[in-house]
Amino acid sequence: MAYSMTGYGKAVAELPNKKITVEIKSLNSKQFDLFTRLPSAYREKEIALRNSLARRLVRGKVDLSMNVEVIAKDVTSKIDYNVLGQYYREISGLADQLNIPPPQEWFPVLLRLPDVMRQEQEELSDEEWNVIEQAVDQAVDDTIAFRRQEGEMLARVLATKISNIRTLLEAVEPFEEERVEKVKSRIREGLNGLEGIEYDKNRFEQEMIYYIEKLDLNEEKNRLAHHLDYFISTLKEKEPQGKKLGFIAQEIGREINTLGSKSNQSGMQRIVVQMKDELEQIKEQILNVL
Repeated sequence: MAYSMTGYGKAVAELPNKKITVEIKSLNSKQFDLFTRLPSAYREKEIALRNSLARRLVRGKVDLSMNVEVIAKDVTSKIDYNVLGQYYREISGLADQLNIPPPQEWFPVLLRLPDVMRQEQEELSDEEWNVIEQAVDQAVDDTIAFRRQEGEMLARVLATKISNIRTLLEAVEPFEEERVEKVKSRIREGLNGLEGIEYDKNRFEQEMIYYIEKLDLNEEKNRLAHHLDYFISTLKEKEPQGKKLGFIAQEIGREINTLGSKSNQSGMQRIVVQMKDELEQIKEQILNVL
């Protein structure tokens, strides 16, 4: 089963005095990259969160954010007298220097300035963190479910593209006999045009067989068919196989390129171009497979 690296999950932790919303977004990446936006009270848990998410999400560019909404009516806050006094002295000094009147009402002005009011921060308790961990786990579960749904869609697209290449490979066969006969006819016509030159017909037949064997496509067709089967079986595996699918796609590309180099017939060349187009679309989709 294929999983996408694109995902989204959200969960809410309810506490007596606050509500914490956890959101996880993930996009494709070559490795696991985590970006966090956490309240300062939870920063000490960042390493534990990183390890947990890396184990479960495996790969991708992951964005984890926590938003805290205080819902208690009796929030404890204090005025920082040092900060307030510093603001008062600086504003008074500036008023004198610039010859402008100071505020008529100081407190509405001063209390709105940064860091004058500071809320007392409680220590993070085990009970609170347990609730938050459950919310993070739920958000991860939702993200994985989202990835699974996206992965199923990706798997269908990839399977269709592989099937298209297989159909194109079968379409090569009618051109093969015609291609060989054209090569034989062209060589015979060239020899017949050389008047007065005798040649060993047995040696000619040997050379013809050797030349035609070099143009034979059976080995490349068999290898390509094997790679297509291997791709589909890998796509059905339970473990994340995005990188492995990428390697198989490279092998598919090598065989298609070999077919193209051996095809000296316009119909076959058109088929090879179509194969390459399907393969490029496969490679684009694989970038998002976990």
